[in-house]
Amino acid sequence: MKHISKFYFSTLLILCCFMSQAQRQDSVVVPPKIERYGIRVGADISKIARTLYDSDYQGLELVADYRLSKKYFLAGELGNENKTTDDDQINFTTKGTYFKVGFDYNAHENWLDLENIISVGLRYGLSTFSQEINSFEIYNPHPYFGEDTETPSGQKFDGLSAQWIEVVAGVKTRVFDNFFVGFSVRASRLTSNQKPGGFDNLFIPGFNRTYEGDFGVGFNYTVTYFIPIYKKKIERKL
Repeated sequence: MKHISKFYFSTLLILCCFMSQAQRQDSVVVPPKIERYGIRVGADISKIARTLYDSDYQGLELVADYRLSKKYFLAGELGNENKTTDDDQINFTTKGTYFKVGFDYNAHENWLDLENIISVGLRYGLSTFSQEINSFEIYNPHPYFGEDTETPSGQKFDGLSAQWIEVVAGVKTRVFDNFFVGFSVRASRLTSNQKPGGFDNLFIPGFNRTYEGDFGVGFNYTVTYFIPIYKKKIERKL
């Protein structure tokens, strides 16, 4: 009888310990995570810097994105470029404006109140521009006869346009308060390209230098400011 009493006492003690632990866990309150939704606006500082040190280039690109959901952002860029290209046989100036619109997907899982982004995305781009030929040299396979240089007196082609699809990968990091710095790389392919007669569009504003006729690559460094519009509470598990 004495052994049975000890057994019941031990069982009761164990049950009390479990109940105490369960009550302690129930009393722990995990605060919800606050996620901010809003618009982020800024500029590509690489184009601003290039404008300062490269006498053959002037450019400005404004960037923005709007958070649609936990992972998806509506994103776009608007810019203007004026660039003189000096190749082996031709010197020309390209002037024009462009815009890009698409989305970014944030693949990064933030913890606490971080708002960093590691994203992949897609853009549709459209550019309208002009090309002005400053000078070109006719190719001469026998240079010992001398080279003929023709200067077409600023022959200009207006009303040109191009469209393309762009794959984007990038990062954005909040450095303090609502300020973010970011970097992205882009690979583009033309879907349409209006060319002047007898001249190819070797540089397209917003698309950059064309390679193999249809392909282009680019990058940007951005500084942006986040404007919060509303917040969402996300319940977190213990």
